Amino acid sequence: MRVLLSTYGSRGDVEPLVALAVRLRAFGAEVRVCAPPDEDFAQRLAGAGVPLVPVGQSARALTTGAPQPSSLPQRAAELIAGQFDSVIAAAEGCDVLVATGMMPAAAGARSVAEKLGIRSVSVTFQQLTLPSPHHPPLAYPGRPFPPEVTDKRVLWDLDAQSINALFGEALNTNRASIGLPPVDNVRDYVIGDQPWLATDPALDPWQETPDLDVVQTGAWVLPDVRPLPAELEAFLEAGAPPVFVGFGSMPMRASTDVAQVAIEAVRAQGCRVLVGRGWADLDLIDDAEDCFVVGEVNQQALFGRVAAVVHHGGAGTTTTAARAGAPQVVVPQAADQPYWAGRVADLGIGVAHEGPTPTFESLSAALETALTPKTRARATAVAGTIRTDGATVAAKLLLDAVS
Repeated sequence: MRVLLSTYGSRGDVEPLVALAVRLRAFGAEVRVCAPPDEDFAQRLAGAGVPLVPVGQSARALTTGAPQPSSLPQRAAELIAGQFDSVIAAAEGCDVLVATGMMPAAAGARSVAEKLGIRSVSVTFQQLTLPSPHHPPLAYPGRPFPPEVTDKRVLWDLDAQSINALFGEALNTNRASIGLPPVDNVRDYVIGDQPWLATDPALDPWQETPDLDVVQTGAWVLPDVRPLPAELEAFLEAGAPPVFVGFGSMPMRASTDVAQVAIEAVRAQGCRVLVGRGWADLDLIDDAEDCFVVGEVNQQALFGRVAAVVHHGGAGTTTTAARAGAPQVVVPQAADQPYWAGRVADLGIGVAHEGPTPTFESLSAALETALTPKTRARATAVAGTIRTDGATVAAKLLLDAVS
């Protein structure tokens, strides 16, 4: 069986596909991944022995370039055109295509599968893009919902209209170029009849809705066996567990002093600091021995050895910290991150920071709670409930569907 996994987005959109690809290969499938051409993505996939088919421009360049909301339709057109240019060739001879990532990219990938007559599956790594009476939709930048509208059904109708306005013309223009009919509802086309939700049921419980048949597989996580760098090991062994501070793929444009604020707040709690450089290019503020900076690192191994994790609230980082039993302080920046911050707080495994811009006072208050024995005990208890077989479940479902 040949499988194509297609995405466009940040590390959180690519990393789960690495896990699924490895599991599929273990079952004898041939797998390739279409993803942005960023070097860290290519290295991660190469390390797992999975071929990368580069699509579009660098995701890091797109994310850190501070695009304006008004440019969304143009960016959508470029993303969809990139899917048609690259994914059609990559999907030739495949039995099934898995589409995920940004909405226009997933729409392009599903259109390619439709054109080639192959099965496709739509996957999301958070539930907030799936219409449900139990939660409102996410608003797109520059297109807020009317504040007086609170009926969730109306909000989901407005969501569909917004997605059509942003992406409909670009999608249908590209579909026409390969002989496909227009799509009336882009969101529902992308989601399909039976979308997959690749999140952990304990962290992200899906409530049944009569209008959508959602398959929740569990999060797709590949066991990471990479050793920690020797210098990092030496730092960890030299004292008490540090607090990790890192914001992944978030550029942190609104927090130009975030490294200074975070280091000072952690020090005020009497803890050492481990700074994750990330796409915000965080760095040390002095040469004191209580701080260390890391780049790409095995977070699965690391998070089990820290006092707490301060992060942006991406689905992957939240899940990794939860599996490790590490207390969390989530400083959400965008999209689904406030949702994950709320889940961390609701579960008692950490603190949801109010707003995207931490101050010394706000981060200190959050750390005081996160570093208590009560929070640590709760995080340890919840860690034991997190499933570890999500990628295996998904791989078997794909194999069964094709066979």
